[in-house]
Amino acid sequence: MSVVAVANQKGGVGKTTTAVNLAAATAEMGRRTLVIDADAQANATSALGAQHASLRMFDALLGEASLRDCIVATSWPLLDVAPSSMDLVAAEMELASRTDREYVLRTLLLDVAPEYELVLIDCGPSLGLMTLNALAAADGAIAPVQCEYLALEGLTALLETVRRVQTHVHPGLHLLGVIATMYDGRTRLSQDVATQLKSHISSTFDTIIPRSIRLSEAPSHQRPIIDYAPTSRGAEAYRELAGELLRRLAALPPSTIYRGGVVDGVKA
Repeated sequence: MSVVAVANQKGGVGKTTTAVNLAAATAEMGRRTLVIDADAQANATSALGAQHASLRMFDALLGEASLRDCIVATSWPLLDVAPSSMDLVAAEMELASRTDREYVLRTLLLDVAPEYELVLIDCGPSLGLMTLNALAAADGAIAPVQCEYLALEGLTALLETVRRVQTHVHPGLHLLGVIATMYDGRTRLSQDVATQLKSHISSTFDTIIPRSIRLSEAPSHQRPIIDYAPTSRGAEAYRELAGELLRRLAALPPSTIYRGGVVDGVKA
C-alpha cells in the first residue's frame, strides 16, 4: 500500500478535486484505492456520495470505531472512502493532548494496509494537526497549486512544513511533486505561474489540470470526472496525472510503514 497526502494550506487550489479524481482514475486503472477525507468541510465525502455514513473519521480517530468500520464503498469499482464531518474539528482538539498525536492516522491505516494499493488523503486548508497526521502517515505528498500568484506564494509554507516533518516526525516522507491546477491557457497569468513552478520546483508534475466547467460540475452530481464526463479535458488530465503519480511512487524506496504491522520498525 502506498499512501499519498494531498496537501496545501491554501483553500480553493483543487485539493479535493485532485484527491477524488486521482482516486477514481487509479481505480479505473485497476488499483484498489481508498480516499480518506481528513478535512472537516467533508467535500470529498459528498463528492463521492458518502455524506450519510453512520461512522466517520471522527469515530476512528477517537478510538470509537476501527477505520475499517468507517470505510464506505462508493458506486465505482475498487474505490472506497473514509468519510468526514464537521466533528473532525473536535477530534483534532481531542488528539492534541495525546503523546502519539502525530501518528494516530498512521496507526489506523495499519488495519487496512493489506486491502488497498493506494490511499489518498484529502487534507484541509491548514497546516494543523490533521495535516500533520496525514504527512506522518504518507509515503509522499503532492501539492495542488492554483495558477495564480497568491497560491504560488503560499506554497513556501507547505514546503517548509514538509521539510520539518521529514526532519522531526517522518524521515521517509517524500515530496512527490507539485501540480498546476485551474490552468487557463488563454491567460498570461496561468502561463507565467505554470512556468515559474516548473523552473523553481523540479518535482512539478508534467500534467497540468485545466480550468474546466465539467470539473466544477461533477461534485454536485456526486461523481468523479471520469464518470461524469469521461472524454472531457479534465478527465483525460487526471488519467495522465494518475499514470505519472503511479510511476513516481514505483520509483520510491520500498516503504517500511505498512508491511507486517510495523510502524517505522516498531511493532504496532
